[in-house]
Amino acid sequence: MRSIAPGTSRFRVRVFDVPRNDGSNYEIFMNRILPVALAAALLTAPLSFAYAADAAPREPYGIALEGFAYPYPVHLLPVINDGEQLSMAYMDIAPERPNGRTVVLLHGRNFPSSYWAPVIKMLSEAGFRVVVPDQIGFGKSSKPQGELHFDTLARNTIALLDHLKINKAEVVAHSLGGMLGVRIARAYPDRVAHLVLTAPIGLEDYRLYVPPTPTEKIIENEDKLTPDGYRKQLQTNYAIKLPPDAITPFVDARFNIKGSPDYPRWLRAYVSSGQMIYREPVAHEVALITEPTLFIMGADDHNAPGRPNAPEALRAKMGQNAELAKALAAKMPNARAEVIPDTGHLVFLEAPEKYKDLVLGFLGR
Repeated sequence: MRSIAPGTSRFRVRVFDVPRNDGSNYEIFMNRILPVALAAALLTAPLSFAYAADAAPREPYGIALEGFAYPYPVHLLPVINDGEQLSMAYMDIAPERPNGRTVVLLHGRNFPSSYWAPVIKMLSEAGFRVVVPDQIGFGKSSKPQGELHFDTLARNTIALLDHLKINKAEVVAHSLGGMLGVRIARAYPDRVAHLVLTAPIGLEDYRLYVPPTPTEKIIENEDKLTPDGYRKQLQTNYAIKLPPDAITPFVDARFNIKGSPDYPRWLRAYVSSGQMIYREPVAHEVALITEPTLFIMGADDHNAPGRPNAPEALRAKMGQNAELAKALAAKMPNARAEVIPDTGHLVFLEAPEKYKDLVLGFLGR
């Protein structure tokens, strides 16, 4: 039992021992039950208690985002990558009225998979089972000692489908997840029914513009970045059309990890994901995809990883993502590109109704 006594008021919270076999029961308690109890207590407590939240420093997140809320229970799948025993976190949401189909959501590099919450709701209401993994190296999944590779992430994703006894799925991907979606569709075409590439990166080969950078140098630069600098980086690179508070969770998810003793391991995994984007292009494979494919692009999304390191004369040529998507779709046997005006990289959050119409219309074909 812990007591907090700001001024003359005393507020008591009992934190129970909650089973943590896969993290899901703990998440339910910490993210749903406890906040409701605290809110009710605060409404009845004297106003002098209000400053307590500011007075108490927030505990840092763990490098598996312990302490960061996800919208649904989180489960863990054991996997072995390059001889290392790891855990792959995922959410598995059942619809109220199943249509017998499953959608797998693939997240971007700078976002925990929790940001898919409105899309999960949209799809589950339409009858889809929704499986939402955090790839190894990201979110609530393990951070490996070794390097990240798209082929390994693709194998992990198929292993998750096998574990859940899902033979074929709709794949909806965003940003870096789009590169992974391409690799899955190419390596495991019989497991993919439809592919939706939402503001994908990797539609061009960044090695044609950006010189290679040593991992240690990138680690040094990333470690110097401040929360404000990162927020500006997101707003600039992604042309985000959302209120500033909407991206605060993404900033928190990265920088509240810095207080963790395992932060150096998290940082190395994060930098490894950037090197993976650079070293393992998929642009040359996109046109070879035979599954029905829909590109959904933000007209103002010109995100191009590594652009600041490219020679100035080449920077303007990078990140013409909507045009790249249309050109690639024209070369594919069963694809089309839709461009949403006045929208940036977070297209499903910035234009939710248009996104819903496009995705559900496409998956309903």
